[in-house]
Amino acid sequence: MFAAAALALLVTLALAVVRATLGPTVFDRVQAANTVGTVAMLLLSVLGFLTGRPEFLDLALVYGLLNVVGTVAVLKFFRFGNLGDPGETPDEAGPAPGTGS
Repeated sequence: MFAAAALALLVTLALAVVRATLGPTVFDRVQAANTVGTVAMLLLSVLGFLTGRPEFLDLALVYGLLNVVGTVAVLKFFRFGNLGDPGETPDEAGPAPGTGS
């Protein structure tokens, strides 16, 4: 059963790579990259079960967290143009709401 799940995940991985290649927009490609990361995490889990190595689950969890952080960083970069801009400083934004000035 787990071998069939691994095969299904490999098919899903191939379809996600096709979507990343043919995606008409950047966001389609980012979504496909996120899907590839998720499928890789699931493959690590299944492979760990098939080989009797439960420590692969820890690696899969870390990889999943890195996948989420990486996707958010890429989307922020494409929206704002950089990753280090904290936004407006309080001096540029004007008076704080509720101060009456």
